[in-house]
Amino acid sequence: MKQDFLKYQAQTSPFPLALEVSHASGSYIYDPAGKSYLDFVAGVSACTLGHCHPRVVNAIKQQAEKYLHVMVYGEYAQGPAVDLCKLLASQLPAPLEKTYLTNSGTEAIEGALKLARRYTGRTGIIAAKSAYHGNTMGSLSLMTFEERQKPFRPLIGDVSWIEFNSEEDLQNITEHTAGVILESIQGGAGFIQPQNDYLKKVKARCEEVGALLILDEIQPGFGRTGKLFGFENFDMVPDIVVMGKGMGGGMPIGAFTSSSAIMDTLSDNPKMGHITTFGGNPVIAAAALATLQELTESDLIEQTLQKEQLFRKLLVHPLISEIRGRGLMLAPILTSEEIVNELVIKAQNKGLILFWLLFEGRAVRITPPLTITMEEIKKGCGIIIETLDSLLQ
Repeated sequence: MKQDFLKYQAQTSPFPLALEVSHASGSYIYDPAGKSYLDFVAGVSACTLGHCHPRVVNAIKQQAEKYLHVMVYGEYAQGPAVDLCKLLASQLPAPLEKTYLTNSGTEAIEGALKLARRYTGRTGIIAAKSAYHGNTMGSLSLMTFEERQKPFRPLIGDVSWIEFNSEEDLQNITEHTAGVILESIQGGAGFIQPQNDYLKKVKARCEEVGALLILDEIQPGFGRTGKLFGFENFDMVPDIVVMGKGMGGGMPIGAFTSSSAIMDTLSDNPKMGHITTFGGNPVIAAAALATLQELTESDLIEQTLQKEQLFRKLLVHPLISEIRGRGLMLAPILTSEEIVNELVIKAQNKGLILFWLLFEGRAVRITPPLTITMEEIKKGCGIIIETLDSLLQ
């Protein structure tokens, strides 16, 4: 399988980990030889309820027996999608009530950017330096990493940048600005949290000049930070919230939500201002609905902060300089990129899955399923400390 994987499937890097997967369940992935791997990454924050959660699998099976794709998004009323959007509205603060379902987080970012321009009639987009919002052309245009952007230019225009957490830079938000897009916790930059009511101050500045604030919840969203969405930790409400990854319980989905007044402008002048064939697919929506129901009907979200404390207690080592993040979105910062590379590879050999962050080479991604147990946390942290001890020697 590995040889065919490398030969026939397009790769995203010259040296993929190429772990061969037989099956997965709970917090574990298994290879064809039967070896188990404790998963501290959860498909890069996507498998919120672990692998093959029974509630999600049953929802998929039940819907697959009723109907699959029947019509392009937004034309037919389909139960799973309607119920998902309704439940989302009940969990989000006013006026966030109307949701557009997409196929992925980056597609939702594209839709949110278009919505900000359509609603305001302006063109200026402001993003944060070191942000990551996806890799489609609009999302790529929001980066500040020339190495990644240069081969694909020209990108979309009228984009500028501010420093995350810089109050001085807020004056760059003006009457020309259609939308400001920020992550509620910067992901690829190293799990950097807003400080000193930063998000509230950005929202106030946006209101002052008539711009919209778009918050990217693709990674923090769906319970990972102790709240359903990361922005709820910071006592403010965005104009548009974007979600993805953990929303589908392991299935591909994204969405952006806003007020009816804002969202309705996308449906006219021009009609079908944003359109997708498979967004809101009934099988995917059923999986997302089951995921959201499980999160809102259990105490898994509350448990994330207790589990965070256990991680912080156990991951104490001379090679770990700090641990960034919140809840089960954590990034130990090691003393060098080389140590990170060694840790990720050697931990996988010992049966623990870790991963990198995009732009902070000293960071190790720890984003396990919210269903991970305390015993599994202890087991995985033991492997990390044991591996770091060997590297220290």
